[in-house]
Amino acid sequence: MNLPPLRSRKTLLFLLAIGNTIAFATWQVLLNNFTVENANFTGEEIGILQSLREVPGFLAFTAILVMLFIRQQSFAILSLLSLGIGVAITAFYPTALWLYLTTMLMSAGFHYLETLHNSLSLQWLTKDEAPKVLGQLLSARAMCTLFILSAIYLYLMFFSANYFLIYLLAGGTAVIIGLFCWIFIPHFEDSVVQKKSLFLRRQYSLYYLLTFLAGARRQIFVVFAGFLMVEKFGFPIENVVLLTLVNAALTFWLAPKIGALISYIGERRALTLEYVGLIIIFLSYAFVNNVAAAIVLYLLDHLFFAMAIAIKTYFQKIADPADIAATSSISFTINHIAAVILPALLGFLWVINHSAVFLVGATIAVGSLVVTQFIPDQPKQGQEIRWLDRRKLTQPSQLPD
Repeated sequence: MNLPPLRSRKTLLFLLAIGNTIAFATWQVLLNNFTVENANFTGEEIGILQSLREVPGFLAFTAILVMLFIRQQSFAILSLLSLGIGVAITAFYPTALWLYLTTMLMSAGFHYLETLHNSLSLQWLTKDEAPKVLGQLLSARAMCTLFILSAIYLYLMFFSANYFLIYLLAGGTAVIIGLFCWIFIPHFEDSVVQKKSLFLRRQYSLYYLLTFLAGARRQIFVVFAGFLMVEKFGFPIENVVLLTLVNAALTFWLAPKIGALISYIGERRALTLEYVGLIIIFLSYAFVNNVAAAIVLYLLDHLFFAMAIAIKTYFQKIADPADIAATSSISFTINHIAAVILPALLGFLWVINHSAVFLVGATIAVGSLVVTQFIPDQPKQGQEIRWLDRRKLTQPSQLPD
């Protein structure tokens, strides 16, 4: 059935991404200043909060169990509603306990939505169009971040920060988008019936490992790069928002080009470029003492993470289509194994020596670079790992009698 563009699968993917971004980007960009200024957080408390935030991500494998009772699309929209509500009530009570509780509610919605959005994207997009459209989705998120945070920045230029109002508006907008998707977007049938059980497959082992390392090194950036700007360099909330705006503008412009680049050079070369860049950036973070240099590192760090699209497209190429939902759920759990543990542990390390935190990040990036070299030139089912391809090529050919 041909549907109007505004009621299509791609429209739903974009609306879910936009609602997600409005709520989560607002929560994240204000978090360090809100917790330091209103709740008197130190590195220890922010580490605990971020570890709690990742617990629902660690439990993302339960999504496949929930899908025994509810369809993926409906589950994704309900997850957006949970995310919106959690963000809306964040600033009601600026205490550690309240922030821990609202973070868990927000995070449950966010991580289930990310899991389901990834699953639906890989199911609904063809292998040829996936890198391009995933780049467009990333660009749409950036454009949304640019618009929303521009409004926040202009507001902060003339008024003192009203965290209660900003969080309420951002979360409420996400709830409205979720209700719109539920009421006005058709509920689509699955083109391939997904397996609703938990499993690990040997042929996906490289994908699992890449996902685990990606989760580990990303947490160091997400948690501590921004905290470095606030704690070490005394960044006020206006400058934090402005820095995020610059990030969003660069991502909006570059994300579609990154998607096209991945299609052109392949997943292994794209990820190699990312990890070489991240090694240099993390080593620089460890010893930076100049605020201008820290700003440049922050912007470059964010851009390199856009290359992670290549991990998704690598999986799409090697996966049995019926495995996508279950493996997306399991991979999110794998992604968050280190994410649950690292922030709290590194929060304590931060108190002793913040440089050591970024040296850990550089070490993880080196490991990711090594693992990436095992991605084949042309990954597909039966050719998931590069050295296996080489072994097949070395087998003697069968000659006719």
